[in-house]
Amino acid sequence: MTGTDVQKEAEDSGPSGYAAARLRLLTEEARSGPPRRAALAELTDDWLTGLFAAGAEGLRGASLVAVGGYGRGELSPRSDLDLLLLHDGSDTKAVAALADRLWYPVWDLGLDLDHSVRTPAEARKTAGEDLKVQLGLLDARHIAGDLGLTASLRTAVLADWRNQAPKRLPELQELCAERAERQGELQYLLEPDLKEARGGLRDATALRAVAASWLADAPREGLTDARRRLLDVRDALHLATGRATDRLALQEQDQVAAELGLLDADTLLRQVYEAARLVSYASDVTWREVGRVLKSRAVRPRLRAMLGGGKPTAERSPLAEGVVEQDGEVVLARAARPERDPVLPLRAAAAAAQAGLPLSLHAVRRLAATVRPLPTPWPAEAREQLVTLLGSGRPTIEVWEALEAEGLITRLLPDWERVRCRPQRNAVHLWTVDRHLIETAVRASEFTRRVSRPDLLLVAALLHDIGKGWPGDHSVAGEIIAKDVAARIGFDRHDVAVVATLVRHHLTLIDTATRRDLEDPATVRSVAEAVGSQGTLELLHALTEADALATGPAAWSSWRGSLVADLVERVSAVLAGDVPDDPEEAAPTAEQERLALEAAATGSPVLALRAQTEPPVGQEPSGDPEPLGVELLIAVPDQPGVLPAVAGVLAMHRLTVRTAELRSLHLPDGVDGSVLLLDWRVAAEYGSLPQAARLRSDLVRALDGSLDIAGRLAERDAAYPRRRGVVAPAARVSVHPAASRLATVIEVRSQDAPGLLFRIGRALEDASVQVRSAHVSTLGANAVDAFYVTGPEGAPLPGDEAASVARKLEETLRG
Repeated sequence: MTGTDVQKEAEDSGPSGYAAARLRLLTEEARSGPPRRAALAELTDDWLTGLFAAGAEGLRGASLVAVGGYGRGELSPRSDLDLLLLHDGSDTKAVAALADRLWYPVWDLGLDLDHSVRTPAEARKTAGEDLKVQLGLLDARHIAGDLGLTASLRTAVLADWRNQAPKRLPELQELCAERAERQGELQYLLEPDLKEARGGLRDATALRAVAASWLADAPREGLTDARRRLLDVRDALHLATGRATDRLALQEQDQVAAELGLLDADTLLRQVYEAARLVSYASDVTWREVGRVLKSRAVRPRLRAMLGGGKPTAERSPLAEGVVEQDGEVVLARAARPERDPVLPLRAAAAAAQAGLPLSLHAVRRLAATVRPLPTPWPAEAREQLVTLLGSGRPTIEVWEALEAEGLITRLLPDWERVRCRPQRNAVHLWTVDRHLIETAVRASEFTRRVSRPDLLLVAALLHDIGKGWPGDHSVAGEIIAKDVAARIGFDRHDVAVVATLVRHHLTLIDTATRRDLEDPATVRSVAEAVGSQGTLELLHALTEADALATGPAAWSSWRGSLVADLVERVSAVLAGDVPDDPEEAAPTAEQERLALEAAATGSPVLALRAQTEPPVGQEPSGDPEPLGVELLIAVPDQPGVLPAVAGVLAMHRLTVRTAELRSLHLPDGVDGSVLLLDWRVAAEYGSLPQAARLRSDLVRALDGSLDIAGRLAERDAAYPRRRGVVAPAARVSVHPAASRLATVIEVRSQDAPGLLFRIGRALEDASVQVRSAHVSTLGANAVDAFYVTGPEGAPLPGDEAASVARKLEETLRG
C-alpha cells in the first residue's frame, strides 16, 4: 500500500481509519527514519484537518497549529501531539466547541496530547513569560484553518525572539546547563535519556533556537545527521517498548539495535555517543559565540565613545609560533601556514591548554583542511607538544575534544579510532574508553613531580587502555599497540620498552595489592620481575593511581592507596636487593601481638574495633585526616571454621566487608599454640557499628556451634522481597597455580552480596582445605577475593584437587 493509499484510508474512515493507517505505517519495514516521521506527521495533519473542517463550519478567524516536534514534522511512534488552537477572539463559544471536537478524538485513540487555545496576543504573552512555550512556537507550522492568522503569529513570535535574544539566550543557556546537571552527559551514560541528557535532542532544538535568533549560529556540519540518528534510535525505542520513553535502558538496547539493523548493543551505544558528542561540541562552540557576541555588544558603545566613533581593532596576543589569543580564544596567527607546518595542530593545542583557553572553531577547521601529516617518526617538537598538551591538566579535555571533533586526533593517532566513543559496560567506569584515557592523562598530570620521566607517564596514561576494542586481554593487545605508537611519535628503543611495560602491567599493582598475599615472597618477586626497574616501578605507581582516579569513585580510596604503596615498597626493596632473609616473618604490630597473646592465653577470640585515619604508606598527611574505614582486628586460636564464623557474624550484624586479610601469626618462644589474625575493614550498612563485646559474644557462639548463622541469614533473606534489576554475571572461580609456592591460590569473582564471604568460607571448610590467608576486596558491586589454601598437611593442593575445589565452590555460588 502506498503512502497515498494510507492517507486516503485515513480520510475515508475517520478516527478508526487513521488508527489503522497509523499502525500500518509504523509496521512497514521498508519505511523508517525521516521518511516515516514525515509520513506520520502528514498522515496526522490530514486526519486533524478533517476533524477541524467538520467542527469549524461557519467559524472564521481560527487555525490549528502544530508546535514543537510535531511542528518540525518529526513524529516518533509514541510522540505526543503538540497543538495550538489559534483564534482571533471573535467567537470564543464556537472555538471552545471546536476544541472539544479536536481534542476528544485524539484522547480516544490513546494518543498523548499537549494542547492550548489562545489568541495571538495570548500566545505571545505566554511565550514571553515561559521560555519553553516560546521555543515550541519557534517551530509553529500551519495545519488547518486561517493561514494568515498562523503566518502572522509566526512572524510576530520570530520578531519577539530576535528582539529579546540578548535577554532570552542566557536564560536558555542556563536552562540547558541545569538539565545537563540533572541528566548527565548523553555521550557517557550506559542508560542515557536521548532527549534530556546533555548532547541530546533538547540541546539540538536549543541550537535551532539560537540560529533563529540571528545572534549566533551552531557549527552545521554533521549536526543534521546527528539529530537524525538520535531520532532514529528514539523511534526504534518506541517500537521496541510500545511506550513513549526516551531512556535507552540496558535491557532494551539489544532489541533497539536489532530494530535498526545494527550488529549489537555496543554498536548502538557507540552511534548514540558519536551523535551526542557532535551535538555537545556544537553547543559548546555556539554558547561560547553567544557569550562573545553579547560581551562585544555591551563593550562596543563605550569603546566607540573612547575612540571617537572609530571601529575598535581586536587585540591579538602571541602564545606560540603561529598561534595567538583573540577574544578569549586561541586562533592562528595571520602569518601561520598550516600547509607548511605539520606540528602546528599540536603546538596550537598545547598553547591553548596551557593558557586554559578554547581553540577557535575556525582555527581547528583550517588546520583539519590544510595541515600535512607528520613524518614518521615524529620530530622532537611534535612529541614535546603532545606531552605539553597531556600535562596541562583539566583544560586538556576541551582542547582534545575540539581536535577530535574535526578528525585531527585519529589523523595523529590512527589507533584512536577503535577506542573512540567505545562504551564500557561496567558500572565502576564513568566514561567511554577514549574519555577515560584523557581523564587518566589529566590525573597523571598531577603526579608529574613524583616521577623522573613525566613524559613517559603521560603518554602511558594516554595509551594504557588502547587495547580495548581488540580481541583478547586489552593489556596484552595494548602493549603491542603502545610499542608501535611510542616508536612512531619518536621515543627511543628504551623508552618504547618502558611505555609498553607500563601499558602491559597497568593493572598489576592494584590487582596484586588487593587480591594477593603480600607476605608471600612469590607475590612480590613476580611483580618485581614484571616491572624490572625502580624507574618503571615509580612510573607504574603513579599510573595506577591516575587510572583508578579516572575510573570513578569506587575504584580508588585511601585504603587501596595504602595497599598499593605497601606493595610498591616491598617490590622496591626486592629491586634494590634489600630483602629480609625470611620475608614471610613480618613482625606483628604491638596491638596485634597483644591480641594474639590474649587469645592464646584465654583460648577464645579477642577483637578490637577502631577508626583508621593514617595516610597511606609513603604519603604525607595533608589537611584533615581522611577516614579509611573502621578496622576490625580479631585474634582467634587456630581452629577449623574461623573464616565462615567471622564472616557470618559480620553479615548477621549487617557489616559490609570492604577488605579482609587472614593469616597465621607465630607466637613468641615459650607460648604454646597458634593464633589466626584477621585484619578487616568494615562498614555498617545501616546505622552505627555494634559494640565489640556483642560481636565477640556472637563469635564465641558461632565457633562452638551454638549460633545457627546459616539459618539466621536465610530467615533475614526470606523476610525481604527480591527486587528486580540487572541480572549480574555468574560467579567465576579460578586457580592460579604460579601465584605462590607455599599455597594454592583460589580466586573468586562474584557479585557482592550480604553473606557472600560466609558462603565462600563454609564451602572451603566443607572441601577440607585450610585457609592460610585471605584477601578480600570490593569494587563497586563486584567482589574479587583470593584465598591461599593448603591441604591438611600444609602443602599446596595437587592440580586436580585444586580444580575440583574451585569447581565445587563455583557451583555453590551459582546455586
